[in-house]
Amino acid sequence: MSHYSIRDLEQLSGIKAHTLRIWEQRYNIIQPKRTDTNIRMYDDHDLKLVLNISLLKDHGFKISEISKLPLDEMAKEVIAISDKKLNYPDQIHALTISMIDLDEERFEKIISTNFLQFGFENTMLNIIYPFLSRVGTLWMTGSIGPAQEHFMSNLIRQKVIVAIDGQVIKHRPDVKKFLLYLPEGELHEIGLLFATYVIRSRNHKVIYLGQTLPFNELIFAHEVHKPDFIFSILTSVPANEEVQPYVDRLCSQFPETQILLTGYQVVGQDIQTGPNAAIINKTEDLVDYLH
Repeated sequence: MSHYSIRDLEQLSGIKAHTLRIWEQRYNIIQPKRTDTNIRMYDDHDLKLVLNISLLKDHGFKISEISKLPLDEMAKEVIAISDKKLNYPDQIHALTISMIDLDEERFEKIISTNFLQFGFENTMLNIIYPFLSRVGTLWMTGSIGPAQEHFMSNLIRQKVIVAIDGQVIKHRPDVKKFLLYLPEGELHEIGLLFATYVIRSRNHKVIYLGQTLPFNELIFAHEVHKPDFIFSILTSVPANEEVQPYVDRLCSQFPETQILLTGYQVVGQDIQTGPNAAIINKTEDLVDYLH
């Protein structure tokens, strides 16, 4: 079972820490544990309870009413709302609860419904990515357990692969060739897979080299395919002091190829790029770039 600070709950639920403390004192609706130094700590049950309260409150329930609901009745109301209300924040809440419970059946229902309503690309941009951003922050601070993070990441990864497999590509006359890869040691593949889907959906050609690619193999693949673009995501590698030299090496090694980079290690990090490189701040920017 994972443990959360009050700030973790605030970030995941959108409810201010001050409000959570008031609810605790006034309605006794949340009963956190305490550390030896009297700091509030919450578990999976508390997180799910706060998420449920947040969802009900957003849909017109008063906190005084919610505090009187038995837990099973509260859960029924939440499921009813998330089943019929297809707005983005509600679906992100529902995904978070399915992650906490490791509930694959619930995940499948949420994702399938949203794919039908919004389409695959919009669901990824407006629901999956904001959800993964929240989870990623908690993962880096140790608030989310590996089982929960891996559970959701692998389910989402499967969905993106299925979507790619179902694409029918009609290459355009001005088709461009994109080579996609992750640096050696980089394993966070969902973003690269989704970029593949987005590029292919605009009828461009993708050479997908996947995770943890050694630089000499990137050189070899580039010589074989002569791509117009190289796209990569730097999330955890190279290490901080190695990022700028790595970007410099890319720019100098492939001067005739446009290099597109994104990820935590380059976005907002004052990385200098050559004239043949650009940093993509977010996935929506890649979509705009392709247009």
